[in-house]
Amino acid sequence: MTIAKTAREFFEACETGKGWDVCKQYCHDDASFDCQSDALADTSTLEAYTNWTKAILTPMPDGHYELKGFAADEERGTVVATSVFHGTQTGEGGPVPPTGKTIATDYAYSMEFEGGKIRHLTKIWNDGIAMRQLGWA
Repeated sequence: MTIAKTAREFFEACETGKGWDVCKQYCHDDASFDCQSDALADTSTLEAYTNWTKAILTPMPDGHYELKGFAADEERGTVVATSVFHGTQTGEGGPVPPTGKTIATDYAYSMEFEGGKIRHLTKIWNDGIAMRQLGWA
């Protein structure tokens, strides 16, 4: 399987809330994660991040992504995806009771591969704007 196909299948599983149980087949067991955001400051493994994306669908059960771009750089073993996450906080589980507010937040993934599996994922995301959209900040 190409890194583009692996990345696309991982992206789909991660963004639809499948969690680590499904996502791990595309990743190294100890795959790392990084995002320069307060919301994910303590998240350093891809396992923890995929479970976070699963959990975020509890307060936003209509949460879904809109893929904007997807590119593979085979020479550098990297795949980049850009997307917009949409959702409305109608469920419990957020930092405040349901606000009924919607979110449309841009983000990008840079997935680094080793041996055909994801070794590291960097998420580029402005969580401050996202939290304000939802009424969480």
